[in-house]
Amino acid sequence: MVGDAIERAPVALPMVPAVSPGGEEIASVEATASGGRRCSLRWMGKERPYYGRRKVETGTKKQVVRKRAKLDFGKQVSEAPSASFQSGELVDLNTGGGLEGEAVLNGGGGNAVNGEGGDWDQTGPGKSAQARVKETLRAFNSHYLHFVQGEEQRCKQVEAKLSKVPKSSNPKRGGGCEEDVKRASKRPDLKAISKMIKMGTVLYPEKRIGHLPGIDVGHQFYSRAEMVVVGLHSHWLNGIDYMGQSYAKLVIYKEQYKGYKFPLAVCIVLSGMYEDDLDNSENIVYTGQGGHDLLGNKHQIRDQKMERGNLALKNSMENGLPVRVVRGHESASSYCGKIYTYDGLYKVGRYWAEKGISGFTVFKYQLKRLEAQPRLMTGQVRFTHAQAPTSFSELQGLVCPDISGGQEKFPIPVTNMVDDLPVAPIGFTYQKSLQVADNLKIPMNTVGCKCKGYCIDPRTCACARLNGSDFPYVHKDGGRLVEAKAVVFECGPNCGCGVDCVNRTSQQGLKYRLEVFRTPNKGWAVRSWDTIPSGAPICEYTGILRKTDDVENVSENNYIFDIDCLQTMQGLDGRARRPGDISFLTNFDDKKSEVPEYCIDAGSIGNVARFINHSCQPNLFVQCILSLHHDIKMAKIMLFAADTISPLQELTYDYGYALDSVVGSDGKIIKMPCYCGAADCRKRLY
Repeated sequence: MVGDAIERAPVALPMVPAVSPGGEEIASVEATASGGRRCSLRWMGKERPYYGRRKVETGTKKQVVRKRAKLDFGKQVSEAPSASFQSGELVDLNTGGGLEGEAVLNGGGGNAVNGEGGDWDQTGPGKSAQARVKETLRAFNSHYLHFVQGEEQRCKQVEAKLSKVPKSSNPKRGGGCEEDVKRASKRPDLKAISKMIKMGTVLYPEKRIGHLPGIDVGHQFYSRAEMVVVGLHSHWLNGIDYMGQSYAKLVIYKEQYKGYKFPLAVCIVLSGMYEDDLDNSENIVYTGQGGHDLLGNKHQIRDQKMERGNLALKNSMENGLPVRVVRGHESASSYCGKIYTYDGLYKVGRYWAEKGISGFTVFKYQLKRLEAQPRLMTGQVRFTHAQAPTSFSELQGLVCPDISGGQEKFPIPVTNMVDDLPVAPIGFTYQKSLQVADNLKIPMNTVGCKCKGYCIDPRTCACARLNGSDFPYVHKDGGRLVEAKAVVFECGPNCGCGVDCVNRTSQQGLKYRLEVFRTPNKGWAVRSWDTIPSGAPICEYTGILRKTDDVENVSENNYIFDIDCLQTMQGLDGRARRPGDISFLTNFDDKKSEVPEYCIDAGSIGNVARFINHSCQPNLFVQCILSLHHDIKMAKIMLFAADTISPLQELTYDYGYALDSVVGSDGKIIKMPCYCGAADCRKRLY
């Protein structure tokens, strides 16, 4: 179906016990529906949406392998944000609701000093620590985008009210109303933090000295808020995170921290907040907290005191305990203007007090990075981790300057550093738009909305009403999908709005610079040169739209994508249901709806999506979209970012195979190893 992960002929492998992504043995693998053609994977008493399809032909007919990407992008660890949640409900984000500089404790255990042991991981059965970190960040981004959606609507209401006020009575009309709009806007990131604290879905709510499971050196965060919700650094503003006196009083810590003097520092953020900071890579002179003006100009206006975070760093030095260090770097790809990188553990070597540049007393702490850690991913001056090329001249192994042949907004180069005789992909024609088989006709039955210019009011926009009386996208970052839905109804050719309407986000072509590159064991793959925010559209999956029955006898075609949106909406074969009522679109009692009627064949014609590989822990998800018509069986297939994706990180999604779902001509099950490298890899593609 997709990607070039299987360009070689499948090879039968020795039979091995089936395992779940977490590694536990699967209780059973059941074939359900359609006489065993559609398979789903069950373990831990639950059915997970690893589904696929197999068809075994007899006689002289050839074998057909059909793959289908699952349409959900991972279990949410929390419910969607409540629409009634008000900004006035914000808890004390600096304390987590506890005492000054302390968090509310929910238990824990293990050796917090050396980063080992016990219930600290809180990763749950069957999930790796890395997977839990990813799920927590996805939950945060989901809450964040919901609150962005609410704030954008509120700002529109303010703008609409201001537009009705005569210019003579409102001197701000015509250029000064930005202040009113800004005043209407609240911090969606802080609301998202508060929501997760209130729901108890912060990953590591108990403060801990040492590394946190699932957060490796070099891990990047795109806001302070992201670090708060995973528990790396629980203050969204302060530079020093520490364990206060209450930790010494808890039973679970009495032995663990016996003899230690509290408070104890757990993490510091080095982001240029103080004029006296000095960072020389593995040696840091860190300025204590307090005394600056909070206006962003780094100036001290009063003396610092030996209390709270400053005292915590002093005690950490005297107790010989390490401190996590996070560095912040300027970045236009982050809404807060910075990217934060975890750089590992440091020891406080010494501290002293001196008169700072502004003439006030500041405390200085000298920190040195502990040995035997991965190399630093950041430096003093520039952000160097995953630095994408800026031009083709920097590319090594360039074999094609633009595989799209000028069809896309940005050229898509192809690089090959693997083959001895490097070549570009062959055997297909690039086509950015979906083609339709000669025997098919796309219905054009949408009436469209009557909006003019832009769709603004979801109460009057007919397309918004189809989406539950709301717009599925927010304007931020050029358009982001708030959440995965059963189907997204976009504005179409019969709508009155223009091409730049936010409800046409998936129709606006590539927004990010992509590269097709050769891998050692997965064939061709795709990565981005840009940072991609979660919910951003990547590309459509194009090819030739065909009836499924017309391609049953096509062999050795790994690019057939079944349009199974309807089956996902019904929750067939363990698929995870998505929000959205589309009962008006089809008759769910029709047994024909259990099998995809149409598919997209990208074997000979397709776009960059055909090179995107499978992963058991993907960073993309699949979304069905309707705009030209309302036939869900022929919906457009779009790929969206499930996470914030760093430059040069490979783009992947889950192909959705069921294990043991591919059968050879001899009737034996074919097993294909998976090389995705994810922490929760199933080890087999099918």
